[in-house]
Amino acid sequence: MADFPFTPADLEKLRQWDTPTICNGLELVVPERRAIGFTVEPMVAALRTLPPIVGLARTGTIRAKEPPRGKVIERMTWYDHVTAGRFPTIAILQDLDDRPGYGAFWGEVNTTIHKALGVLGCVTNGSFRDLDMLAPGFQIIGGRVGPSHAHVHLVDCGGPVNIFGMQAGHDDVIHADHHGAVVIPHEAVTKLPAAIELVSRREKVILDVCHAADFTPAKLREALKRSGEIH
Repeated sequence: MADFPFTPADLEKLRQWDTPTICNGLELVVPERRAIGFTVEPMVAALRTLPPIVGLARTGTIRAKEPPRGKVIERMTWYDHVTAGRFPTIAILQDLDDRPGYGAFWGEVNTTIHKALGVLGCVTNGSFRDLDMLAPGFQIIGGRVGPSHAHVHLVDCGGPVNIFGMQAGHDDVIHADHHGAVVIPHEAVTKLPAAIELVSRREKVILDVCHAADFTPAKLREALKRSGEIH
């Protein structure tokens, strides 16, 4: 069993912040990753009002446009792969078709199965369906919504994937909500709360001035100096 420099409680704590706020904190903690490690295309959330999901990545790839041309990954192999243990998991599933989302892997049945296995949700460039029948509380951050599963089948599980620019691997920590998703380096997990608090304090100086009845550009200029560079 892999050792991690964080606990399940550390991951749970990060659910109180949305994904843009996590990215703000990462800019301080791991500034070298300021422009990498997150999705860079618009995505669709199964339900925007669900809280963020934070867990260990369980990666895989699919195709759906055509029937399998060779050996495929058995569904139970995938289900064993994603099953949560000490930490919750998130399925990170890359659609390899030239038009991702041609067929949906995610719907009523698979969301129900994955939720029972302890999976919090999925981040995918592919599609999902059955919007009114998805497992309650199971979040999907996907590329699009579609009606059919076509010939959807698993190609690989456990290898590296790329979801709209976010490169992820097995056991990466993923934070996702309706804005998209980001990889949190293991060593950054426990440092993020303090970094986010610092960013929030800096932002509050500016926001308070802007919300004040006696706002002036001069006061904004002074607030910007006091807050430091935040973006």
